[in-house]
Amino acid sequence: MDPTTDNAGLTGDPDRARAALEALRAEIAKAVVGQDPAVTGLVVALLCRGHVLLEGVPGVAKTLLVRALAAALELDTKRVQFTPDLMPSDVTGSLVYDARTAEFSFQPGPVFTHLLLADEINRTPPKTQSSLLEAMEERQVTVDGTPRPLPDPFLVAATQNPVEYEGTYPLPEAQLDRFLLKLTIPLPSRQEEIDVLTRHAEGFNPRDLHAAGVRPVATAADLDAARAAVAKTTVSPDITAYVVDICRATRESPSLTLGVSPRGATALLSASRAWAWLTGRDYVIPDDVKALALPTLRHRVQLRPEAEMEGVTADSVISAILTHVPVPR
Repeated sequence: MDPTTDNAGLTGDPDRARAALEALRAEIAKAVVGQDPAVTGLVVALLCRGHVLLEGVPGVAKTLLVRALAAALELDTKRVQFTPDLMPSDVTGSLVYDARTAEFSFQPGPVFTHLLLADEINRTPPKTQSSLLEAMEERQVTVDGTPRPLPDPFLVAATQNPVEYEGTYPLPEAQLDRFLLKLTIPLPSRQEEIDVLTRHAEGFNPRDLHAAGVRPVATAADLDAARAAVAKTTVSPDITAYVVDICRATRESPSLTLGVSPRGATALLSASRAWAWLTGRDYVIPDDVKALALPTLRHRVQLRPEAEMEGVTADSVISAILTHVPVPR
């Protein structure tokens, strides 16, 4: 068999894997209008084996975006609607008594999938929110003392309504830190909204992605080849120091009570490497770090109450830091 003509998953061809992942944007656009930055963020998270928090008002296609991504990658996906009465076992699974065998058997929960859509995660109490911590960090679920590994790839895409909405529970800092990226989903522009309504008038059904023409353009094998290539992306000592300086500056900011931890610095470096590889380079430059700084760090800092009252946001603080931290030449 000629290795140059075989599938990327078998040959580890990074160029073919990159082309396949770049095709995701056009494929998802068949179902979702706009939102290119969110699509890119989800791909970066998959390459880094990370997770994504999607925040936006209801009705901006957060759920549809994740479903379209799963369809274009030919991955299994499950959705959990987080509600105030949801129990941890409803997410992870539980032991069920089998009367025929007089034994308990494990019934896997929806977390046993490739792409888990945790819809409106901030509408369930912290106890249930924390049921995802082990799955997100260790990629396994422990029930009755027995660890059970999750499939690979595994990504949690959690949607969240803005915290000022009534009846929500802000995510604990420990869980926020487990998300590689926090992506804000904006309202569409006027022309994008016209395009959305035109599609619906022509018969588009968001519940039938196959009819919308969404087809698999990349596979888990392509992801494996891409991850191997990202792991070889070069990071110079100057870039490493630049990432550290940015994160340390958040800890010294007078507007913040909580800065970025070393885990956050590691996340920024990983995301920058993935972005550099997606753009066709095998080395990281400062612009890669700047491009991923906001989505990687905005949920890892905490504003002082007085700064928040003055209208300061996490994004504005991080943007100011990026303008002041010296850029390596």
